[in-house]
Amino acid sequence: MGWLSKIFKGSNHEVVEEHNYDEYAEDPVRNTSSTSEELYIQHEDEDIDRAIALSLLEAEQKGKSVLDYESQLKEDEELARALQESLKVDSPPRHGYGNGSIAPQPISIPYPTGYRICAACHSEIGYGRFLSCMGGFWHPECFRCHACSSPISGYEFSMYGGYPYHRSCYKEQYHPKCGVCRQFIPTNAVGLIEYRAHPFWDQKYCPAHEHDGTPRCCSCERMEPQDTGYVALEDGRKLCLECLDSAVMDTNGCQPLYLDIQEFYESLNMKVEQQVPLLLVERQALNEAMEGEKQGHHHMPETRGLCLSEEQTISTVLRRPRMGAGNRTTDMFTEPYRLTRRCEVTAILVLYGLPRLLTGSILAHEMMHAWLRLRGFRMLNPQIEEGICQVMAYMWLESELNSVSGGSNTSISTSHAAQSSRSNKRSPFEMKLGKFFRNQIESDISPVYGDGFRAAHQAVMKYSLQRTLDHIQMTGCLPF
Repeated sequence: MGWLSKIFKGSNHEVVEEHNYDEYAEDPVRNTSSTSEELYIQHEDEDIDRAIALSLLEAEQKGKSVLDYESQLKEDEELARALQESLKVDSPPRHGYGNGSIAPQPISIPYPTGYRICAACHSEIGYGRFLSCMGGFWHPECFRCHACSSPISGYEFSMYGGYPYHRSCYKEQYHPKCGVCRQFIPTNAVGLIEYRAHPFWDQKYCPAHEHDGTPRCCSCERMEPQDTGYVALEDGRKLCLECLDSAVMDTNGCQPLYLDIQEFYESLNMKVEQQVPLLLVERQALNEAMEGEKQGHHHMPETRGLCLSEEQTISTVLRRPRMGAGNRTTDMFTEPYRLTRRCEVTAILVLYGLPRLLTGSILAHEMMHAWLRLRGFRMLNPQIEEGICQVMAYMWLESELNSVSGGSNTSISTSHAAQSSRSNKRSPFEMKLGKFFRNQIESDISPVYGDGFRAAHQAVMKYSLQRTLDHIQMTGCLPF
């Protein structure tokens, strides 16, 4: 309080100076005629009187100054204590997820605060309780959750997008839920939310479901939710209800799609002259046929189509199975089919129970194997043969997707695209499913199917399909 001390000292000095000024202005002895002794005595008495008066006046002024100083000091100390108490707020621990923040308790202040404006209602806060957070001041009733609009009265709250939320409201809106068990995905040992997700589908799930036997759809690969059962096919595979909606379930039901694939090849001037049987089969029958085939490269871990060159007896699905209790298919009728070798290709086998677009892409792939063998292509490197077959599957999928979306593809005949558009009206999920199958071909990491497709597709885009096939037939290699 040095500035207070300086002011008070200056006032004392002025009093003394004023007093001295009055003394000399009103001195009564300067014009009197007295003897030297009397004058001396009188002057001495007057000096004593003046000294006493001056001492009393200085004491009075000093006492007044001390009182003023002590009074001001007391007010300053009370003000400092009030400020200290208003700032004395403990900081609770920060919330563990999201953009957590801390809401201090309302503060009571003993002095006017008219300069504080509520960040919500923009009115003066005045006397009483207020909140200080998020860079502003708030009436307690004005600081509300962005989700439920109720006041936030606790110490902790969460923030997202610059808005405050109750912890429970934030968790309900932004904490990810498991797509399998429908529960909030728990945090790991270090307090972070850890989950698994399919690279294409927007399905998040707890890491534990990868090891607890939760089945996946054999078509789209999504995990089965616990509250929505998948369909159990008789060969042990599981099929989600969305994929079941367009699934091809028996050999007779697949014949229209087979004709569509044949028209697709004809539109590219690649007609298959021989009549090659198409059979839909179960997983076990497909695996047995694969073991009996002497040539060919098969996509692991599961093969879903085969182009056969050997004589075999195949068990084919003739009648679509019915839906039974517990989402299980029943009453599926199979029949043995004897294959005879009349040409280089005896049959095309495709796994039953797959959606139409996936079944069609498998058919387009296997038919390219048949076309190569029937056209006398010599034994090709598996990467080249499987790569060009994947290109045909990819082109057929693009033709199907573009026929609905209105896109164009110069590699596909417009007549085939028009035919596909007339015969198929697809749901949004089926369109997304087709894009998923196309993405699987693009992102396949296997050296034979994945790298083979990318090399063959690059050659076709650069030189055209026909010139690429001519170069393969002459050299056994892709053009560069």
